Amino acid sequence: MREDAIVSILDDLNGSSADIKASAVISTDGLMIASLLPQGLDEDRLGAMNAAILTLGERSAHELGCGELEQVMVKGKTGYILMTHSGQDAVLSVLANPSAKLGLIFLDARRAAERVAAIL
Repeated sequence: MREDAIVSILDDLNGSSADIKASAVISTDGLMIASLLPQGLDEDRLGAMNAAILTLGERSAHELGCGELEQVMVKGKTGYILMTHSGQDAVLSVLANPSAKLGLIFLDARRAAERVAAIL
């Protein structure tokens, strides 16, 4: 039931913008909690990569005096990976097209992350 509720939130998030290609909620240690991913994208690999990026982001923010990590963004030639904390033990990860309006996606992602945190 909890997973169904989270998938519903991800479905709402993905439907909020045509530029969102996928989304997932991943534990901070890299385990997939729920996802809406395109076929061919490996959940385990995504979870492990997100955990590694999140760990590096947290360490960098701490070491450089930026305070507690809130968001991570990775920009590639064909899109973005946006991550935001969803409670203490999870992160919401969003894959977006390169033409995405990032401000709106960050806002929608933050709202979705808050809704997920309330469930977790």
